[in-house]
Order: sequence, then structure tokens, then C-alpha cells
Amino acid sequence: MAFQIPRGTQDILPGQVEKWQYIEKIARDICERYNYHEIRTPIFEHTELFLRGVGDTTDIVQKEMYTFEDKGGRSLTLRPEGTAPVVRSFVEHKMYGDPNQPVKLYYIGPMFRYERPQAGRFRQFVQFGVEALGSNDPAMDAEVIALAMELYQTLGLKQLKLVINSLGDAESRKAHRQALIDHFQSRIHELCEDCQVRLEKNPLRILDCKKDRDHELMATAPSILDYLNEESRQYFEKVKSYLTKLGIPFEVDARLVRGLDYYNHTTFEIMSDAEGFGAITTLCGGGRYNGLVQEIGGPETPGIGFALSIERLLAALAAEGIALPVREGIDCYVVAVGEKAKGESVLLVNQLRKAGMIADKDYQDRKVKGQLKAADRLNAKFVAILGDDELAKNVINIKEMSTGEQTEVPLPSLIDFLKERLA
Repeated sequence: MAFQIPRGTQDILPGQVEKWQYIEKIARDICERYNYHEIRTPIFEHTELFLRGVGDTTDIVQKEMYTFEDKGGRSLTLRPEGTAPVVRSFVEHKMYGDPNQPVKLYYIGPMFRYERPQAGRFRQFVQFGVEALGSNDPAMDAEVIALAMELYQTLGLKQLKLVINSLGDAESRKAHRQALIDHFQSRIHELCEDCQVRLEKNPLRILDCKKDRDHELMATAPSILDYLNEESRQYFEKVKSYLTKLGIPFEVDARLVRGLDYYNHTTFEIMSDAEGFGAITTLCGGGRYNGLVQEIGGPETPGIGFALSIERLLAALAAEGIALPVREGIDCYVVAVGEKAKGESVLLVNQLRKAGMIADKDYQDRKVKGQLKAADRLNAKFVAILGDDELAKNVINIKEMSTGEQTEVPLPSLIDFLKERLA
């Protein structure tokens, strides 16, 4: 039987994985400069965490979670997103008591959602996200957005659009909720079954419906911005002023509600405007979630964060024709001719590696011509040719592959010679 990869997953092979490593390195470097620290949570959690944290009216909970029972009869779920697990850890480990507030965290890891696979969207995907917990300052919202924008811009993306909105505080949400019910109620039968359920549970979710997004009721639905109380309005104005101060252009879209129940106040998405990127343009989404910590059992603690898919980021880079500056090839390939030279080549390659160089040798007992071809396929910058005669004279021949220039070097000077040329 020939086994194949499960639908909606992918193997990231050598030649591609270097791009992932480069992106992850840039993300970690930026987080370090912003004073965010990495957190690693389990790949599966108790299902109740996502029911309470993500919301039982969301598509994620209703349709997309990978849920199973363990041998003890406990319901567990492969994590579909990163915020709820991070907040669970924040509460469980009492990070709210840390004297250094706010607590600023980031994560990189696989998430799982059962949805229709398509370009840039997988059932197992890798998510990078940040969470800042413990601050109600609108400047925190601007910092989180700035971090996301800096990652994309550092990687070279230019066709970006930032869209923001405010969902307001609890009072504003309550007023808007009733307005939405009044708007949709008489014609709710025209919308899908999910929207009919959401009308009473969480009517804001109707605005995020994928099936009915083009229905005329969506276009005429009451805007949350018309129901913001003065406090919420001032908060949103401060967020916008900070973004302007930071030189980050944005658009306000009153219909941006995001797909998770825990958001309030600021919500945002970063989209790609690159031609040919596809119908789904969102690269990154996030927002403020001031009630989530309490929902998961912790004290009243404000929070804000975002998450992005590495797969979508790679697709955006491809759409803009951006090649990442990943390291290709090796520094030195050792070609051995003769039995004594073969034995010495094992030690020589090891010494090069310990000196910090990427080095390799033949393990297939190839002839000299075959070894040189292998060095060429590996894109070696230098080839070190060692024969029994050279070994007797304590020298080695070095060939620079880009120019074809050959130099005889004393064997004890090989490492210093290569370091100088590579530099």
C-alpha cells in the first residue's frame, strides 16, 4: 500500500523549509526588539477552552475543530488558534501577578482546522501570533499593529492594506446588538441556518457570514460606529492618532468584525493588494479582547493580539515576486583521492564544521569526476581536493567554483584560508 499525505496538509521539503526558517527568524528578531517573549503551549487542549474562549457561535467551534476523546473519556481538541491557549497559560501560571506588566508573548506553531483546502489555506497550518496582556492603553493597540506591519515590510512586501474598526465596549455592543436584531429579524428566513441561530446568540456574527456576505441586508446593516459611546469613540480616536503618528496608513471599515467572539474595541486586518494573490486577501487579523481572561477563569485583565498564517505570508511573497535571501549551497566540499586521503577527509570535514563552515564529502565511493559533480549539485563555493600525494606533502588543492581558480594551500592553513575567502 502506498501512503499519501492527508488532505489539507503538506510536507515542507529541503529547499523550501529554509524560507520558513528565515521568516521565523525575522519574526523572532522583531519580537525580541519589541520585548515580546516566546511561549509554547500544547498542541491539544480541553475542548471546553475553545468553546468558552473562541465562542460557540463561531465557524471554528461549530464546523472546523478536530475534537476527540482520549482513553479517559476526556474531550480534547487540536488547537485551532493560539490566543485561547496562551490566555489559559497566562491564567494557570498566574502571569497576571508578574511585576513586569503588560505581559508580552509570542508563539509560532501548527494549528488545525477542518475546512476546505485551497491556495494558501490548509487543515494543518503554521501560525505566528503575539498577545499583550495587562494594558488598556490605546498605544498598546498601535504597538501590536506596528509589529505586524514591520514583519511584512521587513520581508519586502509593499502591496499592503491595513483595515481597522472598533467594536466598542460592552455598553456599545449591547446597543448595536439590539439594532442588528431589529434589522435582521423580519427577514432572517432569507439567510442561512447558521445566521438564523446567530440572530439571538450573537447577531454580530451574521456580518461575518461567508454564505450571505452579498445579501442586501448586509449592506444596509447598522454600523457599530454609530453606536459607540463616548468612551469607546475616544479610545478608537486615540488608536487612529497613534497609527498616524507612527506613519502607518489605514482604512476604517465598519463591517470588520473578525470571526471570533472574544473581540471588543479595536479589530484589524492586514490584506495583500498584490495582483493575482487571490480572492481571499487577508494576511493577518487581530484585535482587543478585554473579557477573555475572565472568561477563562482569571482576573479582569485587558488584552490584544494578532495571528497570521506563514502559508499565506509565503503566498503573498510569491505574488509580489519577492525572493527571500536564504542561504543556498555549502561552503566547502572535500574530494578525496586514494585510501589514505579518504580516511583523512573524515577528520578534515569534521574540522571544517567545528570551525563554523558548512562542509560535506563523498559517501558513495564515487570517482573524482562524480565527486566534483556532487559538489556542483550542492552549490559548493569551494572544493578541497586531497590525494595521497598531497597528503604526503601536507598540502591540499582548493578550487573556487565561481571562478575555477585553483590554489595549493598548506593543510594546516586550510581553515584560515577558507575563512578569509568566504568572508
